[in-house]
Amino acid sequence: MQIRYVASAAEPSDHRGEFAIDLDGVTEPSLDLVLPAWVPGSYHILPYSRTFGELKAVRPSDGRPLPVARVDKARWRVSTQGESRVRVEYSVYGHDLVTEGFDLTPEHLLLNAGLCLPYADGHRSEPVEVELKVPADWTVVTELAPVEGAARRFSARDYDELVDQPIDAGTPIVVTIRPKGIPHRIVLCGEGGNYELARLEEDLAKIVTSAIDLVGGTPLTSYTFFYHLTDRPDGGLEHASSNSCVIARTAFRPKENYLRFLDLTSHEYFHLYNVKRILPKAFQPFDYTREVYTRLLWWMEGSTDYFGYLVLRRAGLVTPAQYLEHYAKGIKRYLETPGRRISLEDASFLSWIDHYQPYEETPNRSISYYLKGELVTLALDLEIRHATENRASVETVLRTLWTEYGAVGRGLEEDELLSVANRATGLDLGGFFARYVSGSDDLDFDAVGRHAGLSFGPKPKPPDDDTDDPGYLGLTVEDSGGVPRVRVALSGGPGRRAGLTPGDEIVALDGVRVRYDGFEKALGRYPAGSPVELAIFRRGYLRRVTVTTGPPPPEKYAFRPVADPDPIARRVYEGWLGVPWEPDAKKDGTPAP
Repeated sequence: MQIRYVASAAEPSDHRGEFAIDLDGVTEPSLDLVLPAWVPGSYHILPYSRTFGELKAVRPSDGRPLPVARVDKARWRVSTQGESRVRVEYSVYGHDLVTEGFDLTPEHLLLNAGLCLPYADGHRSEPVEVELKVPADWTVVTELAPVEGAARRFSARDYDELVDQPIDAGTPIVVTIRPKGIPHRIVLCGEGGNYELARLEEDLAKIVTSAIDLVGGTPLTSYTFFYHLTDRPDGGLEHASSNSCVIARTAFRPKENYLRFLDLTSHEYFHLYNVKRILPKAFQPFDYTREVYTRLLWWMEGSTDYFGYLVLRRAGLVTPAQYLEHYAKGIKRYLETPGRRISLEDASFLSWIDHYQPYEETPNRSISYYLKGELVTLALDLEIRHATENRASVETVLRTLWTEYGAVGRGLEEDELLSVANRATGLDLGGFFARYVSGSDDLDFDAVGRHAGLSFGPKPKPPDDDTDDPGYLGLTVEDSGGVPRVRVALSGGPGRRAGLTPGDEIVALDGVRVRYDGFEKALGRYPAGSPVELAIFRRGYLRRVTVTTGPPPPEKYAFRPVADPDPIARRVYEGWLGVPWEPDAKKDGTPAP
């Protein structure tokens, strides 16, 4: 059957696109059209079909209607009545500039097929085409193949490829770089932006080159970086030969912002290996109608975080000091999350109801498999490097996965990662995986660091700082009309032990009125061990709760060089960060680059 979609920006001011599906060669008495409930890379079920208007079907020969019945929230059944050619027409409201969004304005179109182009059930593996009808002065950018001789018409091998290649149209700035001789387009969509285009081209070329060198090859013949500049950033979404990032137009300055931008870019780019080609077998093929469970998301996302930041180091875009500081900050977030003891496998498996749908108790029962997965991959890397005297690393594991799985289209079984890691490195890593991947043991980051000649711990105060630490309640508060309202009460924290609970509105400390803007400052008057009476409104009723403040968690952590590392630790450090190990030569306590 021949399938062609037509997308028209007919009413951009109303954010409503008009769509048609032309089906030729229909043989079934009825045909189901199904809209996905999720898109790859974003593991939560969403009601995309709520944006659809009435779906109608007609005979192209005479325009007479064909019966259509809505079977469920995202499935329509067309009675073909023996017709071999059928046209389906509908509209979709699109005003959602997010990474997996459909957004139509008078200036711009972002089209992710999974949100507006339903598939013909039973025909997902067949080639499809999509035609864009947009203003003549708009530029259309996509990694889909253009149909020869047909303006603004593109083809995909199957529906999966269509879903995996976003389409952007408007008046973007488009430049092309050619690292390793491969064309990579940089597409900047939206007004403003404090970027320096020449620097952007140079730095993205470094990321591409370093990623390809790290893996040892690439499947690409071309690639597109989409950047949608806005005031409400949303992050990024990976695709097989592009990524779609929705970022703040001010994301490029100051330097700290720019490093976050580069980190996001590197992470999404590295997904062309991990998760787009090295992927769980459970994803082959995708089932777009329901949750697809895997215990490997920690590797697909967490290790991608690790490799993405390692690429920045290899590209010279972060210094060794910045690299170690990045992990010190990540470990601080990890240590301050009571739910970190969930296993990585469970955190991956439960992503459909956990990571993408956090609530007030989430920090006490779970942790992001991105963060914990990145830190466990860090620990695994240094474990392997130390045990093999730097002859192998997680890079060795990744290259094996690429050669034996990603490059040949073979899916990874749920229990295969350990055996691949063992075979690639020549080690028995079963104990490590049992403790930190399928198990819930806490990582000892000081021991991890010592594999590379580094110790890890709280960063000490300056010797001349004799100020008292502020009191700590173990609460996360939010602004509720100027009043601090408890959003999270951390397990084991003083506030939770005293009975404070999410939703409590704190109106006074020891009888003195407190506002959200001054809450932290007011709490600073109560050093650790101080009793303080909180006046709170709980579900509208005034109560008083006495809490004894506790010591706050360390403000900062740091990796610092040990006094006299052994030769193996030095070799690990040098192989890992690409610079000679040196003793402390900086105020921040990290080895000099």
